[in-house]
Amino acid sequence: MSEIPAHPAHPVRPSVLSDEAALGELDRSTWSTLHAVSPRPQPPYPPFFDDSHRPPDFLVAEARDAAGEVRLAGYTRLVPPTPLACNTHVRQIQGLAVADWARGRGIARGLLRAAMAVARNQEANRITLRVLGHNTPARALYASEGFVVEGVLPSEFFLGGRYVDDVLMGRSLAP
Repeated sequence: MSEIPAHPAHPVRPSVLSDEAALGELDRSTWSTLHAVSPRPQPPYPPFFDDSHRPPDFLVAEARDAAGEVRLAGYTRLVPPTPLACNTHVRQIQGLAVADWARGRGIARGLLRAAMAVARNQEANRITLRVLGHNTPARALYASEGFVVEGVLPSEFFLGGRYVDDVLMGRSLAP
């Protein structure tokens, strides 16, 4: 898979093994109860990639930082939601993160659009995701790209001292 067109200033490409350190740092630096259900990462940090989180499952965006250096600015993970043959027409976004220094530059939208393009290229006709109910910015982004709420698991998680809904969203990938 080659570079995926998303935004001319912020190319999106499949991740490679050499992205591991930057992805791990990005993942740790963006951790928040706004979107994470796992505990805050603590050293020693496990590898970012493992048997269930392989480089081909991730798309990464690059952008210039304040010093003009091109750096990894964000990522998303796109995978089949289950290993079942009857579910091969669906892809699921399982994580999307953008570095603090790169926010507000269209990187999350570019990653989302690239994920939909890759899913279509993989002959998927549907894409889904899960987002925490209180993550208003992410929900607004997904809705603006055609995702609709397909279900809500009320009070599914207890984060930061309160119960939070798990919102299931999806959309067709038909042209």
